[in-house]
Amino acid sequence: MHVSLPALKAFESAARLGSFKAAATELAISPTAVSHHINNLEQRLNVNLFIRETRKVTLTAAGKQLAEATNQGFNIIQAGIDKVAAKDKLINVATTSSFAALVLIPALHHFYQQFPEITVNITSGEQLTTDNFTLPVRFGIREQQNQADIIKCEQFNLFSASDIANKFISNESVTIYTTKWKNNALPNAPLEDWLALNALQDKQVVVKYFDQELFGIQQAMLENAYVFCSKTLTQGYLQAGLLKELNTQAIDSAFCYYIENKQKNTSRHNHMFIEWLDNLML
Repeated sequence: MHVSLPALKAFESAARLGSFKAAATELAISPTAVSHHINNLEQRLNVNLFIRETRKVTLTAAGKQLAEATNQGFNIIQAGIDKVAAKDKLINVATTSSFAALVLIPALHHFYQQFPEITVNITSGEQLTTDNFTLPVRFGIREQQNQADIIKCEQFNLFSASDIANKFISNESVTIYTTKWKNNALPNAPLEDWLALNALQDKQVVVKYFDQELFGIQQAMLENAYVFCSKTLTQGYLQAGLLKELNTQAIDSAFCYYIENKQKNTSRHNHMFIEWLDNLML
């Protein structure tokens, strides 16, 4: 038998509160509308649900039975709504290990200051995430991405500890750490183009490679050497005084950070995170 949901809701509220007027206040409708819904429900069921008196209404035996069922049913529905709403407050972000460790995680406390009700779960790896419930922040070739998906076009330069930054030109031979990514579809970091841009193509350079920029940065710091890497990943170290950008010309690269199908991430909280990330990457 089909009965209307508004009628069941009006009945459940009136039964729980013991008053048509109180039910009307809770549901933001008129007492007349509550009475109309319940009258229609009684006619539909062919049974009296309330004993109506001047100042109060009392449930009949049939009314008590239906009240128990509707109360339980609406509680189950509300629990489901609360569960879905709670999931909406969890943002799952998948990104590269270097970007997670050097950019996102150090900046998360700023995000939580603005949005304390949201939880961000970050997973890292080099494989693309394709499910509809994860926000993918990826590193790739700029020309292969939609312009609307790009959050930062990347530049590269040389970095080192402050005490050796000024010795680069005078040193006859230097060791530079840089990156050959695991993803063979990505070109190498543009070190040779950078050397040419800065008229350093004749300088004696020993180049050593890691498959993630994070490792090259850390190794250069340990060995007091130089690292050629993206400017985005070094900002935290620069602010802390642990690295210094050399007084050389940075080079634009073929790389960018992007969020695939950025405009289709329809979750309200995803949009908030994307807007925050856009500002972080300025």
